[in-house]
Amino acid sequence: MKKLTHDEISENRSTLDTLHNVKKLPVYVLLDSIRSNYNVGSIFRTSDGAMIEKLFLCGYTPHPPKKEILKTALGSTESVSWEYVKDPKEVVLKLKRNGVKIYSLELTTKSKPYYKVPFEDFPVCLIVGNEITGVSQDLIDLCNSSIEIPQYGIKQSLNVAVAYGIAIFELRKIYDLNIR
Repeated sequence: MKKLTHDEISENRSTLDTLHNVKKLPVYVLLDSIRSNYNVGSIFRTSDGAMIEKLFLCGYTPHPPKKEILKTALGSTESVSWEYVKDPKEVVLKLKRNGVKIYSLELTTKSKPYYKVPFEDFPVCLIVGNEITGVSQDLIDLCNSSIEIPQYGIKQSLNVAVAYGIAIFELRKIYDLNIR
């Protein structure tokens, strides 16, 4: 076993010029009032890795070209389709009208484990909420379902960017295992 060089890894990757030819994961992500520029940058980078359809930055979520976002995103603000929309409900209602199932990444009375999203529910929109208050009840009321990442320690949650990374790559796995 040999560690791959950057050039060897790049041989099998898309470029900004060829990105339009790549089939994207049919997942939209809505960030609702995320506080940290660094979390937003990290979510951009993870979104590129999972090749999501589109990222919506809503509420008071910071957006490019903020220096801290660009530093953490490492160029993924150019490869991930994104849009800032002040009102997250506007995005959710539009996606729902287009047949997209809406999921919150949140602990609710009816949330299910993050690995139990049925393939039939794709395309989906995953709502990721504020670092302290989570997804607002107003948005949860618009959701088809909610997923959670079980916690086994004394803390009740993970860092928002970490939780997003776990959830989005599980959605990627569910989707990939069913389209082959």
